[in-house]
Amino acid sequence: MLLPRFLLAVTVFSSLAMAQAEWRTFTNAQGRTVQARVLGISGANVTIVTPAGQQFTLPITTLSVADQQYLKSLPATPAASASSKPAYKPSPNDKLEPTVVNEAIGQPLFMETSLWENPADELAQKLGIPPESKTKNASSFRSYTKDDYQMFGAHPFSVAMYAENDRVTSFSLVFANKGDLFSAKGSGEMHFDKNTPPAKAAAIVKAAMDKDVNAITAALTKKLGEPKKERIGDSQSVRENMLRWDWRGHSILLADVEGEYVGIQIVPSVFADAGGKVQDTVDKVIKARALANIEKRENGDIVIDDIPMVDQGPKGYCAPATAERAMRFLGIPADMYIIANKGNTGFGGGTSMQAIFEGMAKQIRSKQRSFDSWQGELKLKELQKHIDRGVPVIWTLFSTDGFNKTANERTKGRQSVTNWAEWKTKVTDEAASNMLTKDKQTGHVVLIIGYNKETNEIAFSDSWGENYKERWITLQEAERVSQGFFYTVGF
Repeated sequence: MLLPRFLLAVTVFSSLAMAQAEWRTFTNAQGRTVQARVLGISGANVTIVTPAGQQFTLPITTLSVADQQYLKSLPATPAASASSKPAYKPSPNDKLEPTVVNEAIGQPLFMETSLWENPADELAQKLGIPPESKTKNASSFRSYTKDDYQMFGAHPFSVAMYAENDRVTSFSLVFANKGDLFSAKGSGEMHFDKNTPPAKAAAIVKAAMDKDVNAITAALTKKLGEPKKERIGDSQSVRENMLRWDWRGHSILLADVEGEYVGIQIVPSVFADAGGKVQDTVDKVIKARALANIEKRENGDIVIDDIPMVDQGPKGYCAPATAERAMRFLGIPADMYIIANKGNTGFGGGTSMQAIFEGMAKQIRSKQRSFDSWQGELKLKELQKHIDRGVPVIWTLFSTDGFNKTANERTKGRQSVTNWAEWKTKVTDEAASNMLTKDKQTGHVVLIIGYNKETNEIAFSDSWGENYKERWITLQEAERVSQGFFYTVGF
């Protein structure tokens, strides 16, 4: 998703005592998570409050082992009363009415109630931001806007809203950037475009970024005063210099990453106060969650479910978007624009997965995760080893017209199959005569998310939106368009 994904969670930390305990991601036995801080502990129960002010009292034994150990380190104290609004440091701008701040934004975003108290679906519908992805605990909404759309005095190519447990956690907007400025006029299978000479492209990006930074800074400073300069990020490898304006528990953060993108994040002030750090999720929880997401179907399909979707839009960011999905699925904060930067992605797109993982190595290892790579033929046994653990496999291929036509027809055909023995014969015969060829102009990256041993098919997922969440192809046909490079983010 857009801009540092480490800014999209709402788990924050402080060094305050029990009455203002640290913000933490609590996990129950089913793997569901919630961001909250402890209000009090009484006997076998703990009372927690979310950033939006919602209170819950629940048995301590229903939480993960790590959470139980954490609670043992706290004193047993009756729950203090919680405000109905999230706690935040007062700002001189708090006296401003929402309409004044909205004038700086150019859209009716703010209201009397906090953004963090709003149901995500309702706010997305009000703002006209279509849904992008929904998993058990999180959802995202994204709009690739029209050319005349304005916010903060500039044109955002993308407006995204993120939520956890059906409550808004943040907004992310990306303005001038090297991906969208040189994207093709299309999306999905029509996103390839790599024609602008690099020197000319760099000059175009710089001019567009300078213009947007100046416009955004002027719009916000006029209404909210001079910004604070801060360095925010989940780890040293992804920390960025930002300008910050505050209003009633909301922080507006402006990032200007040289040669890459200009972006705005709107996050809870308590999160910005903590420097954008998020808590690690322990391997035990991640492993259990990954296994719980494996779906075993009656027809023999084994598929990993609940992988977050990222719609890369018309730009060639398939590699960064796919890496983001794999990382976020295993609890690593990530964002395709940051990944594109770390992986030296070219104008409009185009990079190597090896460069991406070398650039993101510190971020992955800081969350106690691992990554692996290998080269060779597509082998079902190798894929099965990872998918059976709940780990999707990143696959590089040539996404030709013939390949996409076959995958689309097979995926549609599978929906009406009643006799899978006949289907096996059908796809085996078709695969034998389907002479797919490789076209180096159509380099692409996807996630392999499933397999069927009986029909010799694999399931893959493109970062092109929900319509491309799960597609199928035989292993034999996939090998004909494969680049032969594979990567995993694991544990």
